[in-house]
Amino acid sequence: MLHARLDLMPETAPTLRSRLTIGKHSFQPLVAGALYWPEQDALLVADLHLEKGAALAARGMLLPPYDTRATLSRLGKLIEALDPQRVVALGDSFHRSECADRLVDDDFARLRSLQKGRDWFWICGNHDPHLPESVGGTVCGSLTIEGVVLRHEPSEEATGPEIVGHLHPIARISRRGTVVRRRCFASDGSRLVMPAFGAYTGGLNVMNEAFKPLFFWHQLEAWMMGRHAVYPVLGSLLLPD
Repeated sequence: MLHARLDLMPETAPTLRSRLTIGKHSFQPLVAGALYWPEQDALLVADLHLEKGAALAARGMLLPPYDTRATLSRLGKLIEALDPQRVVALGDSFHRSECADRLVDDDFARLRSLQKGRDWFWICGNHDPHLPESVGGTVCGSLTIEGVVLRHEPSEEATGPEIVGHLHPIARISRRGTVVRRRCFASDGSRLVMPAFGAYTGGLNVMNEAFKPLFFWHQLEAWMMGRHAVYPVLGSLLLPD
């Protein structure tokens, strides 16, 4: 039941919209779990957690060491399709800061090739507060574009629109006797929490206490990822785990 296709359940949304609004700006949520900002020709991704498999293996938790390659491959397909002028990674791009210096040669070459010909920003996260120059691009604590603040963790004192990562939101609904649980973009129109993009990343239900201070709940929507589209689901339809 958990693997039922959300694509077959359009009644989860009052109207099928393809774009969401943060502040006065329009964004395109993508099935892959990234966000495209057309007016800025910018692609936003959060929580890549590159080299998580290697970091866990060093602690005795053996996993197949292919998460970095899988994540970069998915990101590469988006970049090839959209050819954005700007890419912003919203923190926890590496599972540990030191992992940035441990990419195998093929993965490092792939990453640098994705950066060619475009502006690339690494926003620092709680997992990777310090990144070496070798990663390329620009490393920063946060980034503001047209009044929209891009950072890793939600701010307790946000006074304007912001887009963040960190919490790995997941939404759960029940429709026609079928339960569906999917990664999602969680937003109330002022703040947007991005889903985790990385291959080895889990998720936290948006009904969890951690999300409660972040949104005006009567305006909350969870843009859930189906197989072929992203669907806006009213907050009133969401279920806890």
